[in-house]
Amino acid sequence: MSCNFSLPISGEPQATLDKARKAVQSQGGTFNGDTAAGNFSVSVFGNTISGSYTVSGGNMIVDISEKPFLLPCSAIEGYLKNAIGS
Repeated sequence: MSCNFSLPISGEPQATLDKARKAVQSQGGTFNGDTAAGNFSVSVFGNTISGSYTVSGGNMIVDISEKPFLLPCSAIEGYLKNAIGS
């Protein structure tokens, strides 16, 4: 069960990635990558959410490869949008 969505990047891509990294790490997760591409993994309530991202133009394209069955993609997208301020 994968999710794909695009998040707009406002301003410098590095600043957006720093916010995303901080959001993931604040939940005890890992975030690896640069302003071109990377991956992340975080455990929420004992369930893993993991995926990858690529930066294309003014967007961060996110591909969630693993998530809890009952957690909707829209919830993950909403959390990330809020975390990076887009």
